[in-house]
Amino acid sequence: MAKDINWKKTYAAVWRGKKGRLRAVSDLDTIAMDDLLGIDTQKAEFRQNLEQFLDGRPRNHVLLWGARGTGKSSLVKAALNTYGDQKLRVVEVEKQDIDDLPEISDLLRELPWRFLLYCDDLTFEAGDPRYRYLKVLMEGSIERPPENILMMATSNRRHLVSEKMQDNLAATLGPNGEIHHGDTVEESTSLADRFGLRLSFYAPPQDQYLQMVDRLFTDYAGDREMLHREAINFATARGGRSGRVAKQFYNYFATQISGSDNEG
Repeated sequence: MAKDINWKKTYAAVWRGKKGRLRAVSDLDTIAMDDLLGIDTQKAEFRQNLEQFLDGRPRNHVLLWGARGTGKSSLVKAALNTYGDQKLRVVEVEKQDIDDLPEISDLLRELPWRFLLYCDDLTFEAGDPRYRYLKVLMEGSIERPPENILMMATSNRRHLVSEKMQDNLAATLGPNGEIHHGDTVEESTSLADRFGLRLSFYAPPQDQYLQMVDRLFTDYAGDREMLHREAINFATARGGRSGRVAKQFYNYFATQISGSDNEG
């Protein structure tokens, strides 16, 4: 349970829904804010909101949405490394365990720490009733929402709920030209509206992608132009550029270099 975890030494935990308990995380990703390139605007807004939360000032729940591999989850990890000494803690919840949010909230709300309740790649299919658990956590019901919990979600969907063309066909036009959306569209947008801070992430332009590659290959003494060509070809073969692709290229190319050295 949450009280069994030594939060003074434990910065993060994951919720194990089948067992109904938290498991402490000991091997944390060491990524830092300065490692995240091409998202300076998102970092600034994210940090401002997070510092307000840590200071007990008004803050907004956060939705990080956009292209895969562009730094959304890395930003959450970097936040823990930056603010862990300021009583920030992270509890990760898998999307299939969203209906456990009331129990998790009960475990955390009386503790003297500031928790990011983090769900990666959060999406709902139309008609899935579990999104209501998020609404209750963020806005409360008969009981006020916990002051020491900030909801943090990443998603590839801006509205979190899948949308279909027929959903938009249900919209009607009012007498003064105003648009009245169908119930399904209203439901999908109302969930995203609960996140007061919504930050968008896009694939980086080529020059930023190459900066990410160079940051990973700081000790590389070979032909830098050749390295860039290989990195561009690698991204093209995978259908796009991102920080994740840059790291995958590093893993791939470092192996190639190591293999060449062994052959020599």
